[in-house]
Order: sequence, then C-alpha cells, then structure tokens
Amino acid sequence: MLETGTKAPDFTLPSETGDPVSLSSLKGQRVVLYFYPKDNTPGCTKEACSLRDSIEDLKVRNATVIGISPDSPESHRKFKEKHSLPFHLLSDPEHKTMEMYGAYGEKMLYGKKTIGVIRTTYIIEEDGTIGKVFRKVSTATHGEDVRKALEERQRG
Repeated sequence: MLETGTKAPDFTLPSETGDPVSLSSLKGQRVVLYFYPKDNTPGCTKEACSLRDSIEDLKVRNATVIGISPDSPESHRKFKEKHSLPFHLLSDPEHKTMEMYGAYGEKMLYGKKTIGVIRTTYIIEEDGTIGKVFRKVSTATHGEDVRKALEERQRG
C-alpha cells in the first residue's frame, strides 16, 4: 500500500473505449483514483454512483475521477452507459496497476481470507504525489467523503 507524500506510480491502461489513459497525462490535475472489484455489483454500483453524484463538487476542486477494475473495456462501457458515469473506467485484468497501488491481494470476505481487489481510493495531487488514501471505503457516501477530503487538503 502506498503512503501519503509518496510519488504515485505512473500507469497506462485501456479505458471503456479501448483508448489508453495514463496517469502522467493528467499531471496538473488532482486525480481521484479508485479501485473496485466488479462492474454492476451492488457495492461497486453504489460507489460509482456516489462519485457520479458528487462530480461537480470534485471538478470545482480540480479533481478528475478514474475507476480501475479487472473488468473488460466492453464491461466498463456498458456499466458507464447504464449509470451515466461521467468519468473513465480503466481495465486492469492482470492486476498489475492494482498490485502497484496495494489494491489487490489478500483480504477478508465474509469472514474468509481470499485474494482479490481491495477497495481503495487515492487522491493524487497536481504534482503527482499521494495526498490521501482511503483504505476503508463507505460505498454509499464515498463521493461526499472524497469531496470533504479535497476541501480539507485545499485548506491545508
């Protein structure tokens, strides 16, 4: 897991359109980078819709949202269209970027240890450093939680 103050590792992954998106191409913007397990599942849908519903508040704070899961670009395209998501969803089927960010590995699921995507969000500042890490995510309120964190970081 990466810590605040460290440089966010660059990556390039295909978006829902199949076009590549790189973190380095977003330099100068804050990036809300969230990792989630699967399109169209209840928790992931709540989280994506919560971020969607807060998007104007996030844009005002110079933040761009990017979601990453192992799903295919086609799955992402359908998920994005179904829920009117105004941000890119990137495909990481081999979990390489997720592993770099500590968002894939051993976790507890229904009381059992399992290997999979660890729901995690990073706020990456304009200079490419990690400003905040959400290790515990409330899917229903995540957009509001991110907005509050961005506000706190702006106030210093």
